[in-house]
Amino acid sequence: MNDLSRESPLAAVSPLDGRYAGKTADLVPYASEAALIEARLRVEVEYLLALSDADGVDCEVGPAERTHLREVVDEFDADDAALVKQIETEGTEEFSATRHDVKAVEYFLRTETPERLHPWIHFGLTSEDVNNLANRLNAKGAVEDMLLPEISAIRDALTEMAQDSRGVPMLARTHGQPATPTTFGKEMAVFAARLGRAEARVRAAADDLSGKLAGASGTYAAHVAAYPDVDWRAFSEDFVHSLGLEHTPLATQINPSDDLAALFDALAGVNNILLDLDRDIWRYVSDRYLGQESESTETGSSTMPHKVNPIDFENSEGNLSKANSDLTFLREYVTSSRLQRDLSDSTVKRNVGAAFAHCLIGYRKTTAGLGKVVPNEQVMREELENTPEIIGEAVQTILRREGDTAAYERVKELTRGQRVTLADFRDLFDDLDVDESVREELRALTPAGYTGVADELVNELD
Repeated sequence: MNDLSRESPLAAVSPLDGRYAGKTADLVPYASEAALIEARLRVEVEYLLALSDADGVDCEVGPAERTHLREVVDEFDADDAALVKQIETEGTEEFSATRHDVKAVEYFLRTETPERLHPWIHFGLTSEDVNNLANRLNAKGAVEDMLLPEISAIRDALTEMAQDSRGVPMLARTHGQPATPTTFGKEMAVFAARLGRAEARVRAAADDLSGKLAGASGTYAAHVAAYPDVDWRAFSEDFVHSLGLEHTPLATQINPSDDLAALFDALAGVNNILLDLDRDIWRYVSDRYLGQESESTETGSSTMPHKVNPIDFENSEGNLSKANSDLTFLREYVTSSRLQRDLSDSTVKRNVGAAFAHCLIGYRKTTAGLGKVVPNEQVMREELENTPEIIGEAVQTILRREGDTAAYERVKELTRGQRVTLADFRDLFDDLDVDESVREELRALTPAGYTGVADELVNELD
């Protein structure tokens, strides 16, 4: 194995960059090292331009220079990212190795600007001023551009299934035992509604991501020392807003990451709902309530040729479980920092992309699985017909309405722990001291017809 190229996916230590590389490639512009370098560069460039626009600051960026700087960001490519990394780790003819990732970006930007602007690059900033903004720009982009559309796609698929199967009766199970019937569509509507609310929480958390730009201890000390008459707090707020982020006015050297924690928590909430869905669909497939459309070239088992496994839902379950483990760790870790700053969160935050990648794989696998399952109405109806005891609830409730104080006990004696038939119920009805109209009402009860307003509840999604 020593001759295996490190560029080969087979050499990847993580399956995210190996087996699943094709499924996580869409996150590269948001979650890779190159993406972080590019985001840092964007922050540095926009900050330099903002200094030029600030009243009372002597930085002047001309129109042509402004255009060029924006082009440097817009046209940033893999070669540029490699050069920044080289400046950091090896150095170049012009720069010694910085051994500092943000400083490397600063020096790279010097290669694209005239010398008179060099003092203004990274002016008064600490690295965390750049990093907290870059990380949030990438997180916001990943969530809004990649994860939320996938969540919406699942919700749309569930809504369509709910509408199509709103009237398909199905045996419910509570505590794993036969219970009052529902419809398959109504059950899918429950998941769609839950997912819609969770999606809104993720969207709100992404909108609330908040940036800090206030110097080494969050006091604007260097800025004020250089230009005491400039309103640096207002400058910071305007600058952070210009990047599309909310503003954090009170911070230490780091931006308190409560906003990121809220985002991670919201995503974990989505994942919990989808884990619940994955497991329910798996059970419905196992019970043959759902059939699966198979691909002719797909192998379900290495030894059992007949098998069509619910692998998409199983894969989703595994990835979303891993994502939630990571998101929980991130949520709990990123909100703490010793005194005004320690560096332990830096390496931790580099794993945000991995958590997002497991989310992305899970979402797409759930969507793929939903596209293959088909409700088997015949199987659902047959099981309802074979479980007539479930109308017992309706029977005892109607008898209670008629004033029968022993209604529950009467039905319990007939049904609990025993196999009964509709004929057994009709024998019970014949012995009841009730009006004939009530007797006919009871005789009309069927398991498949005992679904209440389940089909109408699907309209709650509108």
